[in-house]
Amino acid sequence: MKKLIFEKSSTDRSSFDFPSFKEKNTLPKKFLRDSLSSIGLPQLSELEVIRHYVELASTNFNIEKGLYPLGSCTMKYNPKINDEMAALPAFASVHPYAPQDLVQGSLELMVHVEKWLCELSGMDAVTLMPAAGAQGEFTGLKLIRAYHKDKGIQKTKILIPDSAHGTNPASSALCGYDVVKVSSNEKGILDPKAIAQLLDSSVAGIMITNPNTLGLFEENIAEIAKLMHQHDALVYCDGANFNALMGQAKIAEMGIDVLQFNLHKTFSTPHGGGGPGAGPVGVKEKLIPYLPFPRVIYKDNSYSLLKSNPKSIGRVKGFYGNFGVLVRAYTYMRALGGDGLTKATQMAVLNANYIKQRLREAYDLAYDDKPCMHEVILSDKKQLKYHIKTLDIAKRLMDYGFHPPTVYFPLIVSGALMIEPTETESKEEVDRFCEAMISIAKECEVSPETVQQAPHTSPVRRVDEVKAARNLILTYKR
Repeated sequence: MKKLIFEKSSTDRSSFDFPSFKEKNTLPKKFLRDSLSSIGLPQLSELEVIRHYVELASTNFNIEKGLYPLGSCTMKYNPKINDEMAALPAFASVHPYAPQDLVQGSLELMVHVEKWLCELSGMDAVTLMPAAGAQGEFTGLKLIRAYHKDKGIQKTKILIPDSAHGTNPASSALCGYDVVKVSSNEKGILDPKAIAQLLDSSVAGIMITNPNTLGLFEENIAEIAKLMHQHDALVYCDGANFNALMGQAKIAEMGIDVLQFNLHKTFSTPHGGGGPGAGPVGVKEKLIPYLPFPRVIYKDNSYSLLKSNPKSIGRVKGFYGNFGVLVRAYTYMRALGGDGLTKATQMAVLNANYIKQRLREAYDLAYDDKPCMHEVILSDKKQLKYHIKTLDIAKRLMDYGFHPPTVYFPLIVSGALMIEPTETESKEEVDRFCEAMISIAKECEVSPETVQQAPHTSPVRRVDEVKAARNLILTYKR
């Protein structure tokens, strides 16, 4: 077990030392050693502090170490050129309140990002303001509410499939809607007949994830959209899985009214860690008047900000969105081009189906009657007879040098393992992952205790995850 930095501290030394100053330059007493020591900071030298945190960083898994198959998060590689472009002084140092004539290049970039997203999806306009996917959901639902309110219609319900992303119900509730669950059929997709039975004048819309969290394409989506529109209800598509459709199909042509993008999932921007993100929202023409402001427009050979609109839902974030993330996404788009983005989708789908075929004998496939999209869902059904569960398999993967995939989600698959290799992994790396999974399946048969007690090589062994979630200890006390 590695020691905490406080445990490495010693009362016999000080982590700081002030030189002796004479007369008027003497530091106030509150800054002297005894006073600083009393606030409880660890007493180590600068070198010891650096070594401590470098050692911790080296134990952290990252995409540079190996495959990160999180199906719910799409942990793909972020090309370093993206960061270099975002760090250019003209982008990194620009102030959001700078005069518009001095930031024409930045405004132009935002317009181009919007155009790229419109072209790829078929939507008519995009707001770049939302700071993340979940805020994009919230923004999309606010647009739906504003649309019905403008028409003088009061609607109270949102339909949400059991195969949708987990934040959809929360976003609906935040916008004041009641959530109505829609069950998938035996094939793992939505049945228009089931949707029709739930439709009435109180339904404002449906939130569909396509492909859904089972990694399956909702092949009835156009028919479902037609049903919704007959009741003056709108169709929201969670674009978190757009990585499986980009360049292959246009969401708008499926009858979608609102589409939220996740730039970290599809366009290689950073993800996680509480840092900035971006969840642009695309809309069809009838929803453009309600988009958040300000919006960048091009008029009279210059770019400017449209700062008001009587029907707009208003701001959803300070300034104009997380600009640095937009620069990274635009760099990715320009680097790959249209053909390259299409190839990225093709490779993501190919990698997932390759994994599906390689692991089909070793693990149970949740849905096996047709190809998956960008992710494949396995389960622990075959391993349960050896008293091995999904969590055991995930922990054992850590000993093979891989980050575990998403586990126990989607909830409609018992013991689910959601695996998404993305397009950035080579065949060699995917094979290495598959061989590890096959090896673990064999261990379940001949040496189940090895899997049950995993991980064996990580700095921290198996922890009580329920206790950790319920009894958070975020500070150190002697």
